[in-house]
Formats: sequence, C-alpha cells, structure tokens
Amino acid sequence: QVQLVESGGGLVQPGGSLRLSCAASGSTFAINTWGWSRQAPGKQREFVAFITRRESTNYADSVKDRFTISRDTAKNTVYLQMNNLKPEDTAVYYCYGINNTTNVYWGQGTQVTVSS
Repeated sequence: QVQLVESGGGLVQPGGSLRLSCAASGSTFAINTWGWSRQAPGKQREFVAFITRRESTNYADSVKDRFTISRDTAKNTVYLQMNNLKPEDTAVYYCYGINNTTNVYWGQGTQVTVSS
C-alpha cells in the first residue's frame, strides 16, 4: 500500500505561482510513475503531468511550459511547480502513483483557485 498526501494549494491571482507537494509513504519502492491530475467543477478529471522512475516527464498541452513536475527521492516527495497560473487552472489537484502491477494510488486532493 502507498499513502499520498498533497499540500500547497490555495488562492492565487492570475499570473501567480504555487508549488504543490505530494508526500508518499508505504511501499513507495514499487512505484514506477508519479503524476498529477486535476478536476475542475463539473468536469472530468484530467491528466496534468507525470514523471517516471527514470526521470522522464510528460505534460498536458494546456500546462506545458508553465508547470514543472519533479521528485525528491530522499524525501519521497513529488512536486508540481505551477507558474503563470490562469483562471482555467482552478481545480482540485490530485497526486497519484502507479506501481509495477499497474495499481494506482491517489491522494485526497488539494484545491487550487486562480482568481483576482
């Protein structure tokens, strides 16, 4: 089992920045891919970014060049640096991890609101 706890969400003005953190515990050694998804009110959850064990990354087109995913293996923490935030980035952001048997573990989510 893997437990994920997100933090760092909040209210920010358009053009501002936030850094989300995802602290992992449990059987983290089995996780091959870490990522972030988000869900806006009335919309389906959508992919934001992922990072693999080998540090390969991928981003949704809507966040490319504005968001950066990274991880600190010593701290078992995954980060999502979000710059130049837009109102359409408002959503609950969820951290996830996928292990070597394709089980997916999710955090409880953290709210990000971009508004003036």
